[in-house]
Formats: sequence, C-alpha cells, structure tokens
Amino acid sequence: MSLRQRLARLAARLQDPQKVARFQRLCGVEAPLSRSAAAAAVPMEGEKAEAPLSGDARCRERQPGACGGPQPPGSDRNQCSAKPSGGGGAPNGVRNGLGPASPRRAGALRRNSLTGEEGELAHVSNWPLYYLFCFGTELGNELFYILFFPFWIWNLDALVGRRLVIIWVLVMYLGQCTKDIIRWPRPASPPVVKLEVFYNSEYSMPSTHAMSGTAIPISLVLLTYGRWQYPLIYGLILIPCWCSLVCLSRIYMGMHSILDIIAGFLYTILILAIFYPFVDLIDNFNQTHKYAPLIIIGLHLALGIFSFTLDTWSTSRGDTAEILGSGAGIACGSHVTYNMGLMLDPPLDMLPLVRPPITVILFGKAMLRILVGMVFVLLARIIMKKLTIPLACKIFNIPCDDVRKARQHMEVELPYRYITYGMVGFSITFLAPYIFSFIGIS
Repeated sequence: MSLRQRLARLAARLQDPQKVARFQRLCGVEAPLSRSAAAAAVPMEGEKAEAPLSGDARCRERQPGACGGPQPPGSDRNQCSAKPSGGGGAPNGVRNGLGPASPRRAGALRRNSLTGEEGELAHVSNWPLYYLFCFGTELGNELFYILFFPFWIWNLDALVGRRLVIIWVLVMYLGQCTKDIIRWPRPASPPVVKLEVFYNSEYSMPSTHAMSGTAIPISLVLLTYGRWQYPLIYGLILIPCWCSLVCLSRIYMGMHSILDIIAGFLYTILILAIFYPFVDLIDNFNQTHKYAPLIIIGLHLALGIFSFTLDTWSTSRGDTAEILGSGAGIACGSHVTYNMGLMLDPPLDMLPLVRPPITVILFGKAMLRILVGMVFVLLARIIMKKLTIPLACKIFNIPCDDVRKARQHMEVELPYRYITYGMVGFSITFLAPYIFSFIGIS
C-alpha cells in the first residue's frame, strides 16, 4: 500500500463520525433511546461517513437525492447517509432538551438566530464536563472576542492587543475561505449528537474554532514574552491548556471530526510560521502611514467581496465580513489614536515591562474602563445595525419585512456586517480611549 493510500485511510478514520459519537458517550453525552434504536437500524453509517474523502463526497446537491454539487451545509441534504424517519433522530430544528435521567435539565444551548436551529435532544450525565466544554467553545465565539480584545487594548497592553487582532483576522479569514473551498460537511447526525448548531450551516474543514484556539494563546506568548517579565513556564502551560480545551469542546459539541481539529491546528501553525514575522510591520504601517486608512478599508472590503463569491449563503458569509470589518475598524482606530497622541506605546528603553502593583484605584479604573467602554461599543453596534440593514435593503430593492431573509442576500449582509463591526472596532481603539482621556480614567 502506497503512502498516499495510507494517508487517505488514516484521514478517513479520523473523519469517522462514530469516533465523535464515541467521545461524546465517553464524556457523558447520550442520544435518547428512541434515536439510538433507530440509528442501530442503519448498520453502514460508519462506512458512509467516509464519503467526504471520495470523489462525489459532499452530497450538497441543488436537487434532492442527487450527489455532487454544493448545498448550504445546514440543510437536510448535507449528509450522504440517509436519516431514519418516523421515531428517528431529532432534526436540527427540534427544541433542545438536554438533561440527565433525573428531572434536572440543561438550559437551551446557543441557537442559530438566522436559521432557527437549536441543539438536539440528549441526555447529559457528566455536568462538570458539560459546563467546561461550553466554556471552551465560547472561547471561539463573538462574546469572548468582544470582551477579550478590548480588555487587552484598554487595560493591559494596546500594542499586544492590536497585533493579536491582526493575527486573529488573518487566521480566521483564511480558515473561513478554506472551508468554502473544501466544502466538507459536519459530522453526520446520527450517530453524532449536535449539542450546538449555531455554526451548523457552515462547512466543517478546517475547524476555525481550533484555529482561533491555537493562534491566540501561541501569539499571546510570542507577543508578551520578552516584552513583559514573567516566567516562560506560564506560557508553556497556557498554550496546551487553552488549545486542548477549545479543540476538544468542538468534538464534544458534535460540530467537528477529529480530522477537522487536527487540520485546523496544523493550518494555524503554518500560517503563523509564514506571517508572524510581518505582524510588526503591518501594525507600524497601520499606525504611521499617511494613507493607511484608505488602504486598510479597501483591502478588507476586497477580501470580503472575494469570500462572498465562494459559495451559496451560509452564516460563514456574515462571520467573514464581521471579522474583516472588526479588523479594519481596529486598524483605522489605532491610526487615528496614534496621530492624536492617545494611548502611546511605551518606549523601547522601558522594556521589559513589569506588572504594576494591583491597588484599589488601579482595579477601579480598569473596571470603569470596561463598563464605560463596552457601553459605547454596544451602542455603536446597535445604532449601526438599525441603520445599515434598512438602508442596504432600500438601496438594493430587497424586502425588509423579514430581516432574517433579507440578511441572506449578499448585498445586505456584506455592508451590514462590515460597516457595523468596522464601527465596533473603531470604537474600541479610538472612541473609547478618547472618552477615557476626556473623563480622566485613561
């Protein structure tokens, strides 16, 4: 057997959804008995799961029953294996009813606001692992990013925060585009239990959660070690803990196969190895070049338009525009902040930086910056959302009575996400620091 054949067989085994289901059962997640019995009536499920590696792999057809052309991965036709009918598995639209055998039940998991999908019915017996992996998966979601990056920029080290954003935008953009080029489906359900379906309408390979969960801790250590005084062992502990938690949480949630996770991890290492040496140059350009804002906006917008032409509609379109808009807004805000003399980076002769003693005043100012800053960031998000969606609908003559359907048009989703989150990013690096300086808490 040739090396190529061996690698293909290994990849097929790593993509087997039965392995995902086995990991879920090991962690205390079980499908209801009715679905388990129905799934047992499909004995070849494990073999069918290897279909994505074959020539007619993706089963994303534009016509039901066909196999070969792309289809939004959240649809019922995104798996090659047939789902049992009657008393079979709960479809993605079923109300989530997580809970162990006892009356205690879990609250509803994150719901896909655009497709209406929710997590499947399941029994959870290991609650500490359930909450641990829920936390792990949130480390790759919007709520975490909108708190993590501002906290670094406002309270810890603006330079590290800006450069983390540059790396995050690059890694996430390449990951999202690669998903839409490869077009592999999510693990088949059954046998997998879908505890979260917020990203179920996206493709699977590679896992962008795994990419983010790898890029952020590694970049954090690379950017801070030598700039700040702390033992390197702290960073060497942080990287595997953070990365493992995020990666395992995606398998636990039923969103990714083992192959998706490994590919996301290795892809991120490759991206960092190629692009990390240029991060300082990009950040300095964003701050100091005379025409940086025009170049930043034009480049990010061009990348967004390109990514929107890769596939039919899915939530990844909006996520990509959101990522690019945030990156452009933060870069433009840092340019204005630098030229106005707000939040200047410490001179090189002060390095390495030492953590200041934590006092009541220091802690109080930090909390006040978070509270005041997040109020303005969220206000910017709400206002821009209210303005951009109706305006885009009016310009492109798209009905606006159903916002969910309207946002599935590229002409609405791209400007809405790009402008709204561009303003959010601009608020983080300019508007909020300006307010901090004005009220004396900078």
